[in-house]
Amino acid sequence: MSRKMLAGLTLGAAAVMLAMGVSTAQGQDAAPPKNDYSDKASWLCWPGREDACAIDNSTTIVKADGSTEIETWQADPNAPVDCFYVYPTVSNDPGVISDMTANDEERRVVAQQLARFGSKCRVYAPLYRQFTLTALRAAMSGATPPAAGPRPQTGYQDVVDAWNWYLANENKGRGVVLIGHSQGSGVLTQLIKEHIDGKPVQKQLISALLIGTNLPVEKGKDVGAFQSIPLCKAADQIGCAIAYASFRDTVPPPADTLFGRAREPGSSLEAACVNPANLSGGKGELKAYLAAGRTMISGEGAPEWVKGKTVETPFVAAPGLLAAECVSKDGVNYLSVHVNADPADPRTDDIAGDVPGADGKPNAGWGLHLIDVNLAMGNLLDIVEAQSKAWLAKNPG
Repeated sequence: MSRKMLAGLTLGAAAVMLAMGVSTAQGQDAAPPKNDYSDKASWLCWPGREDACAIDNSTTIVKADGSTEIETWQADPNAPVDCFYVYPTVSNDPGVISDMTANDEERRVVAQQLARFGSKCRVYAPLYRQFTLTALRAAMSGATPPAAGPRPQTGYQDVVDAWNWYLANENKGRGVVLIGHSQGSGVLTQLIKEHIDGKPVQKQLISALLIGTNLPVEKGKDVGAFQSIPLCKAADQIGCAIAYASFRDTVPPPADTLFGRAREPGSSLEAACVNPANLSGGKGELKAYLAAGRTMISGEGAPEWVKGKTVETPFVAAPGLLAAECVSKDGVNYLSVHVNADPADPRTDDIAGDVPGADGKPNAGWGLHLIDVNLAMGNLLDIVEAQSKAWLAKNPG
């Protein structure tokens, strides 16, 4: 198994293990010293700062007829609401737990998943001592695990500390959108359960975007993991959650998939699937913002977006190319992504972003996990904008 493939696989594994509350390391060490979140160096992204989120988000719009145009972008320094983001498993640091230094992998992931939200909200992204890819690679390959150290709950406690510091010092009663992917979604799910659901601070929750995870809900209902935070059904609904795991419709999840299935054996729970392209249900067009070059984790090369033209911007959007719907089959709930290929037009007929399998084909068990957020970025931005307006109308001043 290649390092590239294993990196992709372990990204998903961490999300599932943490969402399940399962430790992949043995034993427990003493809790490490707490981070100082009053120190801005403890934050990967901070409003108005030249940091990992202060990037070029310009996008080439590639239309079906082959014509292109450039979409510019800028952050809103006066955004009336906040976004609090927890990034997925990306750290290649040695050991079980990452350090508090932002490396290329942390900077790349916020460029793909968070920075664009800066046009709708002030963005806060704490660094945290996450469970590393290094430890998971060792566990999955049967190699000797990294030296003992702080355990996976360290990262969760870091995020709790960052959240509490943010609330006490920065929030000042503002509405907030929680955003996570993979391990980040698992951490946020636990944070919401223990510190937000049913608590006074819940009134400040605009929504929770818990992407690339198995958020458990009661079968046929909108609550489960949370008692008073339902799944979102409309763009102007506030205090709700969006969760999904994406797969190609041509490569659906297999029976042993780790995504799309609740992890509580014998329970009445199932994994939530909320289609960001159609919150009320049914099919909808995905407004994807995809990396114009190589994908975030797998390093898979991008397609030729349009024949005879070179894309110079960091991102590409292809209106009408992708559609999605939530599918429930054999106990698995997932976001099924369809590519509207047309060999007769000059635009690409496919996208990159699959976790590669050993045979070079997409790994069915992991689907489009690496680009879960990118696939629906435009939809999520529209939802955050509508929900923020609804929250502000209910909470004026």
